[in-house]
Amino acid sequence: SVLSNWHRGDYHEASWSADKMKMAGSAVLLISLLSAVAPLPSEALNVRGHLLKSKTFRSPPILLGPGSVSNKYHHDVDFPRGHLAVKSFDAEVVDENGVPVPLHETYLHHWVAEPYYALKNSQSPDTQNLPKGMLKRNDGVCKTTLGQYFGLGSETRHTATWVPDPYGIEIGNEDKAPEGYEEKWLLNIHAIDTRGVVDKPSCTECKCDFYNVTIDEYGRTISKNYTGGLFCCYDQTQCRVKEGFNGEVRKLFLQYTVTWLDWTDAVVPVKIYIFDVTDTAMLDGTPEHSCKVEYQVEECSAENRANNECIHTKTARAALPRGGDIVFSVAHQHSGGVGASLHGQ
Repeated sequence: SVLSNWHRGDYHEASWSADKMKMAGSAVLLISLLSAVAPLPSEALNVRGHLLKSKTFRSPPILLGPGSVSNKYHHDVDFPRGHLAVKSFDAEVVDENGVPVPLHETYLHHWVAEPYYALKNSQSPDTQNLPKGMLKRNDGVCKTTLGQYFGLGSETRHTATWVPDPYGIEIGNEDKAPEGYEEKWLLNIHAIDTRGVVDKPSCTECKCDFYNVTIDEYGRTISKNYTGGLFCCYDQTQCRVKEGFNGEVRKLFLQYTVTWLDWTDAVVPVKIYIFDVTDTAMLDGTPEHSCKVEYQVEECSAENRANNECIHTKTARAALPRGGDIVFSVAHQHSGGVGASLHGQ
């Protein structure tokens, strides 16, 4: 049982709703819920007396022309180093001058930030048989599929990610790194340029007809029943642009600000859990989690459409491997999503 190590049986239930009138049959929701869970401390210590530090970084350049797509992984990105307690990670897309780029021009499909362990001496003969890197991953419950520490999408700008005192997200603890490895960070940024496209919702929902693709990024044939999703808007694909529209290639960046303080015994470490609304393992009574990156929302029926009842609601239930207090959470939805909620037992 997933509750075998608990003194009390706590679970959390997440619900999401989507407006089918806005999404149509081919729309895709990529949904996850990031929660920071803190074990109950014997003595809650205040960390406000320690110096908070903050620094703003930029990702490698994102080159986008009208209708184009960028979905790249960037390893060893700039990030605070040392044994630290991260308090927040805030981001937005900006141009070369640091000016925020409107969402209606560059749709930020998603981004994730994740620590990993990199081999220190990868050129040494003694390390040739060792993996060059290992993902660090979060604490569950979907860490096999959704292992990131931070991540959002089009809702990124102005979404607060502050972890309250006395809590912090522990990073850079050398004692926890495998021997011969060091902690680094990676970014995955998926952005779609919608300037001059024929139909913006179809481009941001990654409808295959508008990208004119029949195979995915690995060369596999896309099923005819798959009308839209990540298989059709991968890196360097092109959404249909209006005839005669000309626009320059722009150099953009994911600009992210990290706030942290040096790690001390006064900080209560949190654990990061990501829930997925498609994970029905607990409801189905199965031991294996079935988290997904995306799922198809069924098209609204003609009868419901006539009655303006095109709301799709999905619920999942998950048990955390240990107890504690949820001190921060945020939901991620795509076009057509109208709300999400998290409930305790």
